[in-house]
Amino acid sequence: MMDLNIRSGGTEATETLQVADAVFAVETNEALVHQVVTAYMAGARSGTKAQKNRTLVSGGGRKPFRQKGMGRARAGTSRSPIWRAGGVTFAASPRNYAQKVNRKMYRGALRSILSELLRQDRMIVVSELSVEAPKTKMMDSQLKELGISQALIVLDQPDENIYLAARNLPTVEVCDVQEVNPVNLIAYEKVVISSAAVKKLEARLS
Repeated sequence: MMDLNIRSGGTEATETLQVADAVFAVETNEALVHQVVTAYMAGARSGTKAQKNRTLVSGGGRKPFRQKGMGRARAGTSRSPIWRAGGVTFAASPRNYAQKVNRKMYRGALRSILSELLRQDRMIVVSELSVEAPKTKMMDSQLKELGISQALIVLDQPDENIYLAARNLPTVEVCDVQEVNPVNLIAYEKVVISSAAVKKLEARLS
């Protein structure tokens, strides 16, 4: 077990939280993290680009003119790629960019990222994070007390006030434990996480 310092507001840590070494103190596996992050980003690609080939273009079911005696090159359909309004020769088709990553690899990558964030002092654990009203100024002042300008805020459960208060801050993202993923963990300079969210993450990744 290891102890994480818990900060309250802008003050220095006054209490600690015990967490499992198997989740927050593992050796970083850079190759695994790279593979999982790449797969996660690839899965977000739409791959919906599509064009019509000669089979998909409507019409062209009849031979446009007879085979011989016309003085023209023979043609079987008016939807050939060399004809106007014909299909595309090498038509683009929808593509699935998803890469397979099993659950064990995904959880291992999250453990590696969380452990490295702690080693680099990029994870800040707070006792509680809340705002009285959905006001951007309130959220901004709390982050300034912590000395943070760019951060991912991780909550143990959705909080509408915090979501609304942070959505106008371009360098701040809010998510709950279920929405944590490898990309948003490494995308920000700091990760601000509540102590309740830490325990939920520990349970999820143990």
